Amino acid sequence: MGAGVDKIRAIAFYLPQYHPIPENDQWWGKGFTEWTNVAKARPLFKGHYQPHVPASLGFYDLRLNEARVAQADLAKQYGIEGFCYWHYWFGNGKRLLERPFNEVLSSGSPNFPFCIGWANESWSGIWHGNPSKILIEQTYPGKQDYIDHFNYLLTAFRDERYIKVDDKPLFFIYSPDKIPDLIGFTNLFRKLATENGLKGLYIVANTSDEEWDPKLNGCDAVNLNLLGNLYHKIPNSKHYLYKKLRNQLHKSGLAYHFHKWIKRPLRLYKYAEAIPFLTRAKNKDFESFPCIVPNWDNSPRSGLNGLILRDSTPELFRIHLRDNINLVKNSDPQKRIIFLKSWNEWAEGNHLEPDLKFGLQYLEVLQEEIYGHDQGI
Repeated sequence: MGAGVDKIRAIAFYLPQYHPIPENDQWWGKGFTEWTNVAKARPLFKGHYQPHVPASLGFYDLRLNEARVAQADLAKQYGIEGFCYWHYWFGNGKRLLERPFNEVLSSGSPNFPFCIGWANESWSGIWHGNPSKILIEQTYPGKQDYIDHFNYLLTAFRDERYIKVDDKPLFFIYSPDKIPDLIGFTNLFRKLATENGLKGLYIVANTSDEEWDPKLNGCDAVNLNLLGNLYHKIPNSKHYLYKKLRNQLHKSGLAYHFHKWIKRPLRLYKYAEAIPFLTRAKNKDFESFPCIVPNWDNSPRSGLNGLILRDSTPELFRIHLRDNINLVKNSDPQKRIIFLKSWNEWAEGNHLEPDLKFGLQYLEVLQEEIYGHDQGI
């Protein structure tokens, strides 16, 4: 789906952490994948929905082309335009989890649109509840590394499946503020793109800051992800003292010790209470694409230190989805973009892939809302 799209352009983030790699074998034990955390998850309080067990796609291995094709076929059937594959480049050519996408690229299968999201974050011990332990550090060695990075991505940018905006490949940056010379980096990537026969790049920056202007930071648009702001935005309507204490502990850095004592997650919210705060309050004079979260519960990774949105349902997801579609439905057709977080982040509880509890219901809501707006915009 390229130029001239006339419906909502739904792009789903895609995690490649479903096949063993030597580094994870070393850090967490032989055969570790994201499924390891998913399978061992247990409820932390009454009514806590855990574990999430995959339904029709099963506990797949992303080394298998059949698994990747089944994912793409399902996503396409329910209105998703393409996947944004998380890409890990730590500097000096160091990469991780690159095999699934490299095989998508080299094989031409699945024939399903995609773009690249640079997950430029250091890896910590968060899978075992120890986020202070750095496993591999994200570095920015300088101009030559940027050139090498671009050259590595060039084959993808040139692929006919690559998602474009205004005929430019869409490149997503997860942590723009961590790049020490962001404008220099983006200027260089754009220059290299035109030198290699592309019409430029359309660069989207992830941010939780509603005032972050991409035009002032070398980017074209933002993906506004407000999930991390919940602890100081949700009103203290119920359980006032508990919520006030929780917020103060997180600000002071003492939350980890306290919640181990009370044996209850401190960052626990009802999905219904959270969704009004996951949508931009008003449009800006720059391009801003919503980040839509079907659910969130990273306790399989982080235990009591996790952030949990409880009691998500497909119909509550519909409200959240519709709120955000309304923000982009009147934009230029190329820029009616929403980002779905995510297609398959099972250990964060945010997945559109079917599970045993809800099956296809979230995907059915997505399909109804996307195509329901198709005729009315």
